[in-house]
Amino acid sequence: MKQKVLFICVHNSARSQMAEAFLKEICGDYFEAHSAGLEPGRLNPLAVEAMREIGIDISQNLFQKRFRHLAAGAVMNTDE
Repeated sequence: MKQKVLFICVHNSARSQMAEAFLKEICGDYFEAHSAGLEPGRLNPLAVEAMREIGIDISQNLFQKRFRHLAAGAVMNTDE
């Protein structure tokens, strides 16, 4: 079973999106990665470009506005 990982940053516009994409790319067979923000904003175009330069497309990533639901699910599933 894959372990679930939740990356959180304030706007879910760059760091958490990039971390989710890297984990999926590098260890997607072992981890189910998600990202969320406390105050979701817009995807940062510089983050999209930086990831595109290394061959990872995050341009279509969705923002997680349900932070509380994701966090509760991640915490509740840690023993699985």
